[in-house]
Amino acid sequence: MAFIWPRINLWLFSLINQGHINSCHTGSRVFNARTAEVVSQHQVEIRQRFPKEGWVEEDPKEILQSVYDCMERTCEKLTQLGTDISNIKAIGVSNQRETTVVWDKETGEPLYNAIVWLDLRTQSTVEKLIEKTPDKNKNYLKDKTGLPISTYFSAVKLRWLIDNVEEVADAVHTGCAVFGTVDTWLIWCLTGGKNGGVHCTDVTNASRTMLFNIHTMEWDLELCKYFDIPHQILPEVRSSSEIYGYMVREACKGGSLAGVPISGCLGDQSAALVGQMCFKDGQTKNTYGTGCFMIQNTGVKPVMSDHGLLTTIAYKLGKDKPAYYALEGSVAIAGAAVRWLKDNLGIIKSSSDIEKLATAAGTSYGCYFVPAFSGLYAPYWEPSARGIICGLTQFTNKSHLAFAALEAVCFQTREVLDAMNQDSGVPLTKLQVDGGMTANKLLMQLQADILCIPVVRPTMSETTALGAAVAAGLAEGVCVWTLHPHGLTSVTWHRFNFNFGWGHRKKTSKVTVANFPLVKCSPIIPNHNQ
Repeated sequence: MAFIWPRINLWLFSLINQGHINSCHTGSRVFNARTAEVVSQHQVEIRQRFPKEGWVEEDPKEILQSVYDCMERTCEKLTQLGTDISNIKAIGVSNQRETTVVWDKETGEPLYNAIVWLDLRTQSTVEKLIEKTPDKNKNYLKDKTGLPISTYFSAVKLRWLIDNVEEVADAVHTGCAVFGTVDTWLIWCLTGGKNGGVHCTDVTNASRTMLFNIHTMEWDLELCKYFDIPHQILPEVRSSSEIYGYMVREACKGGSLAGVPISGCLGDQSAALVGQMCFKDGQTKNTYGTGCFMIQNTGVKPVMSDHGLLTTIAYKLGKDKPAYYALEGSVAIAGAAVRWLKDNLGIIKSSSDIEKLATAAGTSYGCYFVPAFSGLYAPYWEPSARGIICGLTQFTNKSHLAFAALEAVCFQTREVLDAMNQDSGVPLTKLQVDGGMTANKLLMQLQADILCIPVVRPTMSETTALGAAVAAGLAEGVCVWTLHPHGLTSVTWHRFNFNFGWGHRKKTSKVTVANFPLVKCSPIIPNHNQ
């Protein structure tokens, strides 16, 4: 969420952003609205739970408490800077988009843990849903939703909860249950919860549920019927920039933020697109976090992908403003592969060590790493795929494996970019990037070399937080932000130009049967030549 107040005649924003870079952290950011300078920030960790293989959960109450803690610490730090907290003017929210929460609207208690976006427990649910479509087509709903039927999206998680959790099924039957993504849960709690909390979401989050018609911009009753989900439990869908409600005294220590409007809401990847100021058709950003998410602004008309990408809502910055659409390529595992090397193999002590280790080798020495830990997302949408490391020799060491892990992130991004270029018909000439992994200079240079286009990274990496702050500041009744990026003087850029020499060292960005015969031994890697 985002706060606004004046300091030396400047308006400032603070953002609490649930899970935009690392899916187990909540962070708050304070921005100067004239320059986008980060004035203050705080971050806390959220514990993820893995009760079974492929299951990923978070405690909704812990998520909420992390938001409270971030707000409190942010306000304390600002007080130490001599800032008057009572001048805060607005709050904006950004969040994991598909992560699903169901709670009892009468007690305010969650009925189950939040099911996180990359959770795989719904695979059998997905198979049953696809089975009942004509021709067993996973793209059966794509004309309305822009999405394939996949474990990724909220509707199948909600269907699983109703089918498998007695408390959820009972509450749905009695009319006590309400559903939301993390933004909905936070806004409801912060505006009063069971005592009149606002049950709403924005179009970017709604478009990731598979229950939302991206053309009519409404919940679709036919989609609800297909998933057998009562539409009464769904939140009201609103724009990404308007006043949804006001902070209640109970939501903030000492009541210092009571009455402050919550006026911005964007799914994390849409927030990054706005934070990167990608307001023109064709402008594209890629966020490197737990996964990788490339989004291209396609304007006010949706472009339906023929190459495995998603069509989604980019943003709608006001009640009376048009919705802008985007093409998106989602990669499930990016930074999570580095974390796997740390936590599971122990070859690095911290994620930041990967750059030094990979640089020591300077090559993967023919080693390839396909981190399909949660299946393969774009452009394949193959949930049954599993990871593989191949090309190992007696000479291979941990430095080569570290380098291969970074290359894996770049290769996956290249495949998404190729699909995006085919769908749009206009090859991208540069890629704007953000997210925690972009601090890795080796990764950014590799990415430029593999894409054969420049990679441009802002020196201020908090673009997701900035995007939510922009949405909050643009809202009618707040109006303290501008969409003119030339005024954001603190946002500068670092450009990584591509090196033609890389192409002579490695001729391909795909691990395929054609260029790597060992892959024939494994059924888990798609054959690109088919």
